[in-house]
Amino acid sequence: MTRTFATTVMAAIFAVLLHSGTSSAGEAVQKPLGVVELFTSQGCNSCPPADAALRKFAERGDVIALGYHVDYWDYLGWKDTLGSKSNSKRQYEYAEGLKRRGVYTPQAVINGQSHTNGGRYDEISDSLARDDAQGHGLTVGMTLTDLGDRMRVTAEGAPKDGSTVHIVLVYFRRHADVAIERGENSGKTITYVNAVLDYQTIGMWEGEGLTVDIPHSELAAKEADGCAVLLQKATDGGHPGAIIGAAILPRQTT
Repeated sequence: MTRTFATTVMAAIFAVLLHSGTSSAGEAVQKPLGVVELFTSQGCNSCPPADAALRKFAERGDVIALGYHVDYWDYLGWKDTLGSKSNSKRQYEYAEGLKRRGVYTPQAVINGQSHTNGGRYDEISDSLARDDAQGHGLTVGMTLTDLGDRMRVTAEGAPKDGSTVHIVLVYFRRHADVAIERGENSGKTITYVNAVLDYQTIGMWEGEGLTVDIPHSELAAKEADGCAVLLQKATDGGHPGAIIGAAILPRQTT
């Protein structure tokens, strides 16, 4: 499915309700240390260490870890069972925003702002800590709450620097054990976490407190059992840029 950056909430698709608001009493505002997006492939023999690193980040509780399986290595003999053209598209869009000439796996994008080999766990951890210490990480508090029939996204109000900021929903499968039968990883069974099945920009954030209600049926329709929401700046060329807020369901715990 082609992803487009909408300038309004896409109510016709999501039946989303958008209104000003603040988090309800008792809801814990999420302000994780950061977001790690791993671009990986079951057909890439360099990727298993990065997949293991992503599992460690997902288990930490202070990092939102998302795995985007790409499809451009499928020609090597194994079609990635979690891969999609849209995941590859997001990686190419990041390459444009980061002013790179190409893409690679395993690539970890940190807070939408920098990248490195996804297997370099310590380096990625240092980047997350450095962004946080320098005020370049996640600065807007958010909540993502399961209300049974719907999910509620709430963002705090915060000063805006004039950037265009998108509200991006990311649907994922929390856990998948895949026995790979062909290609570079033939014979291996690899555990994948938070494998992205779909993502969609549902609106814009204007710096004010807001609440968005999303029907819970959206998770079922995408065969997902987890969802993350990102507040993500757009570059001058309209590509994904710095992530300034994020939350995830189900909540990660240490």
